[in-house]
This record gives sequence, structure tokens and C-alpha cells, in this order.
Amino acid sequence: MNNIAQALALRASEQAGRIAMHFPIAVEGRGDTLKIRYRDLSFAELDRRSNQLAAGLLSYDIGKGARTVVMLRPGPEFFIAMFALLKIGAVPVLVDPGIDKRALKACLAHVNAQAFIGISLAHCARVILGWGKGSIRQFITLGRRWFWSGLSWEELEARGGAQELAQVQALMQDCSLDDPAAILFTSGSTGVPKGVCYLHRHFIAQVALLREAFQIEPGSVNLPTFPPFALFDPALGCTSVIPSMDPTRPASADPRKLISAIEQFHVSQMFGSPALLKTLVRYCKNEARTIPSLRKVMSAGAPVAPALLQEALTVLPNAQLFTPYGATEALPVAIAQASEVLGANKALSESGAGICVGLPLAANQVRIIAITDAAIPNWADVQHCAVGEIGEITVRGPSVTHSYYGDAEKTALAKINEGDAIVHRMGDLGYFDAHGALWFCGRKSQRVQTPEGCLYTEQIEAIFNASGLIARSALVGVGERPNQRAVLVFEAWPQGSARNVEMSTSARVAALQAVAQSHALCQPIKDFLCYPKPFPVDIRHNAKIGREALAKWASQQARPPH
Repeated sequence: MNNIAQALALRASEQAGRIAMHFPIAVEGRGDTLKIRYRDLSFAELDRRSNQLAAGLLSYDIGKGARTVVMLRPGPEFFIAMFALLKIGAVPVLVDPGIDKRALKACLAHVNAQAFIGISLAHCARVILGWGKGSIRQFITLGRRWFWSGLSWEELEARGGAQELAQVQALMQDCSLDDPAAILFTSGSTGVPKGVCYLHRHFIAQVALLREAFQIEPGSVNLPTFPPFALFDPALGCTSVIPSMDPTRPASADPRKLISAIEQFHVSQMFGSPALLKTLVRYCKNEARTIPSLRKVMSAGAPVAPALLQEALTVLPNAQLFTPYGATEALPVAIAQASEVLGANKALSESGAGICVGLPLAANQVRIIAITDAAIPNWADVQHCAVGEIGEITVRGPSVTHSYYGDAEKTALAKINEGDAIVHRMGDLGYFDAHGALWFCGRKSQRVQTPEGCLYTEQIEAIFNASGLIARSALVGVGERPNQRAVLVFEAWPQGSARNVEMSTSARVAALQAVAQSHALCQPIKDFLCYPKPFPVDIRHNAKIGREALAKWASQQARPPH
């Protein structure tokens, strides 16, 4: 198999009537009477309609190599469009719709897309804000067309004839593993989003790694709360249940709707960001209920706090909890089960060891190199770190992508040549322990360099979070490296929270100062600031703290007395 879309065709031929995806179409009732109605799409229908759309794309001069922006809600048409583009070798471009509009415009201008498939609202924004102006020549609209040219979705599906349908099959069969497959933009949580170039071999490798890592068996029913992950399900032989939620706001997902879907379709596995998992677990605890049908739960997108995993185990009694580690550029890299994060490792995390992210997958070669912000052209130029020494995490493996689209500078900073292979610099800091487990200590760009030494976010924050004095914390640096001032910004418990300890801000700061003095790692921190609202977080998973924004805010505050 050289094209992930071939897996869909195989499923359609073997089990034509089996359901590939369930899509929510209406929510009825509320509370205990809440009911969601779904529309089903079989493997055969998904295959047939994506073939027909692919034929229409070819008739509209969208073919192999055509970079095509896809801005559709996670309904049937999103998946039909993605498989149609993959089948003919066109290159879908996915950008998180919730990112800053100026950054989104820059991303689309940078990728120089030829075509745009979107809902009416996306086309309105495209015209008003000038997305892709000068490069996009073909427009397909799902829904009402207003004042732009192009084709409606219905017109496009009806265009392709027998000749184009035959060409679709030929293009899919002739696909090479080294053909471009997609451009997926990073979330931009620590900077401007970057367009990661996927080859077909990377998608195929990811499917194999996911199947092996999580022992996924055909026939499983999956609840992918990050919709692009559902594209893997046909290759894995799984049925997807697309949840009734806004995928750009996972922290605000209604847990009743998630549980309703899990119970209605006997969902056996689920992916959710730590923010979504927290929302689901807290609801179950408050309602004194459990979710016994789930057998596998994967949570990623940001470090998963050990305390959250411990709570999750109480409401997911039959589930294995996994915290896969990776990035858009390389996924998955390592896997940890909850049992590896908890126990003795939980105590280590709360004393400043970082977060255990488990053992690297067998297909990956993970190594730690000395921290530097400079490019490293060749592996012979790296400086290796010893066991227990914090450095930058690197990975070489079958799912490691090779470049960022049209950005030689960022590619040079993130990639190292090792013979014929590419090594990806994760931009994360960590180390290996004596047992071969990988520990994550924070983002390289977010390390704080003070005259007393370097401080790492995940190590420091876990110590203060474990104190119970605050809801969560963020270590930031104010000033220029290497003479930054380390500041701990904290988020207070919400009013009425059972965990909130009534004390004045000054008393809370004094208590945090005492915590800092009792831990050698934290002693360089003298400044503590209470952030007046919830922390800013990334738009993709609502889980990564926006430390850059907090650092800017902290630099504008009057320095508190020591």
C-alpha cells in the first residue's frame, strides 16, 4: 500500500455495508433525556463518493500535486474531500481555523495554494481578508455560493465521467511512497505555524506505528475528538464516531454529548487532549458515574498531569490510558501508559524530575543532544548528552517528516542530515533515565536562562502545582538571555472550587516563596504574579499554556518587592 486511500478502497470491497463513520446531525432533549441523532456513512459510500469527487476535481483541473486548502467542518464532506484529494495525488493543506487571522493569511500565502474547498463562511473570509489572493484559481463551495466564482460541491460531484473515474483509480495505484501527500500546519503554539510536508510514506508509517503501539484491532469503534485523526481509522479497520463538539474548543466540549456517543455506539477507544480529558473526568466524578466501555484512551497535545491520570483511572475502570509523545513533524515518538507516569514517577515529577513520556517506539531512534539554538547541518556535528543529562530530544524514524514547505531556514533549524536519513529536532528538552525511559522537561524556546543557571518549565511548574496552593503555574523569563529574571505566573483556583484555600494574594505568594526556598531547583525564582484570568492556551488542543503571552504580560507588571 503506497497511499492511505487504498485502505479505504480495500475496506469498501471487503465489507461494503460496514459503517465507516457516524456523524452527529441533531441534538434533542437535555440532561438525562439528551439524545443525538447521527447520519451513517458506510465504507462503500465513502469510497464511492470520494471517487466521484476525485473525478470532479480532475475535470476541474485539480490533479496530482495541486495544493488545495480544505476548510470544512468535520462532517461527511471533510472526509470525502480528504480521501478524494489523496486518491488523485493532490496535496490537501490543513490550517487550524482558530489561529490569528493574520497568521492564517500568511500561512496560505506562503503555501501558494492552487485550489480552495470550503464552506460559505470560509469563502467569505477568504475574499474579505485576501487569503490566497493571486494563487488560488479553483474554488469549491459547500453550501450557498455568494459572489465568488467557482463550483458548488454538488456541481463538482456531478462533473466527473467514466474517463475521470478510471483516471482516479490509475493515479491511486501509481502513487509513490515518496509523492507529496499533504501539508499540515503546526498549531503555532510557540510561534508562527509551520507547514509540515507529509509524503505518503509518512502516513503509511504512522498507521503501522499506531497499530503496533496501541494494539488496535479491526472492528474497534473510535471517538476521535481531533477530526484529522479519523483519517487513520479506515486503514486501521476502525469505525469513527465524530463527536458533537467544536473541534477548535476541546476544553469546552459537553461531556454529556461525549458520553452519549460512547454509550450509543459502544465506543472502545478515544483520543482527547488533556483539556478534554479533564472536562470529561471532572463531570464523571461530580456525577458519580463511570465509563466502562472504553478500553483504550489516548491523550496528547500537551503533557498530561499525573494527578489528571490518577483521577481518570477512577472513572475509566476498564481502560488503558496512554500518553503518546510526538509532534506534527514526527508522530508517534514514544508511548507511556498511566502506570508508568504514576507511582514512583509521579513523586519524581512532583519533585522536579519532569514528565515521564515512556519508552521510544522500537522503530524510532531517539537521542539527546546538547542544547543549542543554532542549525546543525550534519549528525557528525552534534554533541551527545549522557544519561540523566538534559538536552534536546531528537528522533529518527519512519514517520519523521523531512521539511517545512518553502522554508529552508526553519527546515535547517529543525532537521539534521544523518547519511540518507533525516533526524528531527523536536524543540523539546528532556533526558533518558537509567531505565531507558524518556522524560520531558519543557520546550527549548521556553527555557529560562538566569545568571544562576537554566530553568525548565515542566520541572519547575510541577513542584508548585503539587503544593495545592494554586490551580496551575507557568514559568516565564523576563528580559534577555542569559540574564533573564525567572517569574512564576500562577492561576488561582476558581471561586467556589473545593480545592480553593481562602487566603490573600500576598499570603499565597508568601506560601509559594516558601515552596521555592524548599526546592533547590526553584530557589532562583523570586517573583510570583497572579494572572487575573484563565491562562491563554493553544487553539488546537486547549492544553499548551501560552507562556510567550504570559512572559509579555509579566514584563509589564511592576516588580514585586522581595
